[in-house]
Amino acid sequence: MSIDKTSATAQDHEVLNTEAAAAAVTAVDPRLLVQEQGLAGYLTEFRRKLKAGELGSLPVILGLIAICVIFQSLNSAFLSAQNISDITVTMVGTGMISVGIVFVLLLGEIDLSVGSVSGASSALAAVLAVNQGWPEWAAVLFAVAAGALIGAAHGFFFAVLGAPAFAVTLAGLLFWLGFMLQTLGENGTINLDSDGLIGKLTTYFFTDVAAAYGLAAVVTAVFFITSFLGNRRRQAAGIPFRPLSDTILRTVLLGVVSFAAAIMYNQYKGLPLATVIFLVFLVATDFVLRRTSYGRKIFALGGSVEASRRAGINVTAVRISVFAISGGFAAIGGLFLASKIASANQSAGTGDLLMNAIAAAVIGGTSLFGGRGRTWNALLGVLVIVSIQYGLQLESIAEPVKYMITAGVLLTTVVIDSITRKTQKTAGRA
Repeated sequence: MSIDKTSATAQDHEVLNTEAAAAAVTAVDPRLLVQEQGLAGYLTEFRRKLKAGELGSLPVILGLIAICVIFQSLNSAFLSAQNISDITVTMVGTGMISVGIVFVLLLGEIDLSVGSVSGASSALAAVLAVNQGWPEWAAVLFAVAAGALIGAAHGFFFAVLGAPAFAVTLAGLLFWLGFMLQTLGENGTINLDSDGLIGKLTTYFFTDVAAAYGLAAVVTAVFFITSFLGNRRRQAAGIPFRPLSDTILRTVLLGVVSFAAAIMYNQYKGLPLATVIFLVFLVATDFVLRRTSYGRKIFALGGSVEASRRAGINVTAVRISVFAISGGFAAIGGLFLASKIASANQSAGTGDLLMNAIAAAVIGGTSLFGGRGRTWNALLGVLVIVSIQYGLQLESIAEPVKYMITAGVLLTTVVIDSITRKTQKTAGRA
């Protein structure tokens, strides 16, 4: 009798485990829904994400569309080829700095020194290239390496000595601001050669129409090939994959956006070099974060430091390297900002640069609490900020109002992020 009871109990457990496994399979991957239900699967998955607070980049994309509609209705010049081209060139300097900030935010930390580091790096490059007669390429490489080294030093104080990142980078903000002023000397300004390497970062355009169309075609083709091959590998491994129709739909949408941008650029000066460089860095950093073990370690640290340490991750090394990346991107951004005004001066890295760089990452969708975000968030966020600035400028809105509107957008984003995390916890997904 006891044997029968034991056997029945075992069978019950097996049935429960089977049902649980089946339930897990149906909810484990949205690709299954798309495969089985098609359009209905998209709608089901969207409702599930909405309830679970997994909004992703949807709010900022909708916000960007709203910004374009509002400012275009106020001034028809907002969506002109010249204005859009100017926006995409202007955003690169702040956007580069924001990419580095994304890495730091993924750890759940903050880097307040990036503005001063960007200014100090551009001053260093200007002094070496103009005053010391270095080749510009050597001065640029030295400045970027110096920025990365500065970031690594901040990371050392934080990761090894245990000082709070907020305090360390706040001290760095003040120190490197002073270093920049000292480096620039009494005049406070060093003019750069507008035809030199640094000067051309934001002034060079690929005027041949084939450049913009070619880049659009390459981006679309690479996306389709990588998505198709990735799905083939998943199918061969017996794990959920997106159907070919889904891949084709995504490719078509990307193609429409890419070729629309190409048409717009060719109506003005052509494809900007600055935009191309920015996109290359975004693709490279996104690959590092999503496709390498190093990137997975960064996300793991943002989720739980103690769990990462027990899993064998070298927490100290990863933290130092992330701050080095932040410093390096701050230096790169500083060079683009210097190129925009063809000089390195005492105002470099000051003003609202730090606020905009951090705000861009957060507005784009990177969580302030760590563990969630992508470098593409920097692109979306900085597009929102610069678009607002240009739109208000076209309407001759006063500078104080610009600050207040940007602050409102940032606060709204942070509130959405906080609500999202609470929703995810309620849904058991955080």
